[in-house]
Amino acid sequence: MSLLELEDVSVAFAGLHALKNVSFKLNTGQIGAVIGPNGAGKSTLFNAITGYVPPSTGRVSFNGKALVGMAPHRIAALGMRRTFQNGGAFASMTVLENVLTGFHAHTSSSALGLILGLGGARRAEAQTLARARDLIALMGLEELADRVTGDLSSGQQRIVEITRALAARTQLLLLDEPAVGLSGTEREHLMQVLRDLAKEGVAILLVEHTIDMVMAISDTIVVLNYGAIIAQGDPEHIRSHPAVLEAYLGH
Repeated sequence: MSLLELEDVSVAFAGLHALKNVSFKLNTGQIGAVIGPNGAGKSTLFNAITGYVPPSTGRVSFNGKALVGMAPHRIAALGMRRTFQNGGAFASMTVLENVLTGFHAHTSSSALGLILGLGGARRAEAQTLARARDLIALMGLEELADRVTGDLSSGQQRIVEITRALAARTQLLLLDEPAVGLSGTEREHLMQVLRDLAKEGVAILLVEHTIDMVMAISDTIVVLNYGAIIAQGDPEHIRSHPAVLEAYLGH
C-alpha cells in the first residue's frame, strides 16, 4: 500500500478545471516532485491533498485513509505537514520557539502541570526542548537558535519553517517551493537534509521551479500542464520526454 495515493482527482472552479483526472502514488521514504509551468495546477494539487480545496471528483488517501472531506487540521494530525510558498515562520519568535510550536501537539505535559511544578510535566518539557535543539542542529541552525526569526534572511526563515514542520512526527512532508530565497550553499544543505529524512522513512513531495534540484533529488516526478499530467516517472525519463521539453523546458 502506498503512503499517498491520488486517483482521478479533479478540481473545478466555476466550471474551469484546475486539475483534470490526476493520479499518482508516493511511497514511504520516496522524494517526489511536481513541476510544470505557472498556472499548471501545482498549488491546487497541494491544496487538494491537504484539505484546503475539495476535489470535484476522485479519491485521495493517506496510509489507506480517505481524505476527501476531511478538515486540514485533521489531515495534519494524521502525520502530514506542508509549507506554503509565501512562508509561514513566526517572525516575532526565536528559531527555537518556532520549532517548539511544532512539537506542541505531541508533548504530553500540560500548562497546569507546569504551573504546579509537577515532575512529569517538567521532564516532558525538558525532553521536548532537547528534541527541538537536536532538530535545529540537524538543519544547521544551531548558531541561530536564539535569534528572532524575523531578523533572519528569507532563506534562513524558509529553513526554520521546514524545521518546524518536521517537529510533528511527520510521515509526509509537502514543500511548496522550498528553495525560494536560498543561497547555493543553503540549497545544497537542504537537499542533503531531505535525502537524510527520506532514508529515515519520511516521504517528501515538493513543488519546485529549480529544475537542477528536482532532477538531483527526486525519485519520481509528476509534470502538470493545464491541470493534467503530461508525464510521470524518474528524472531520466522526464528529462528526455518530448511533452515536457515542449511545455515546460521550452525546447
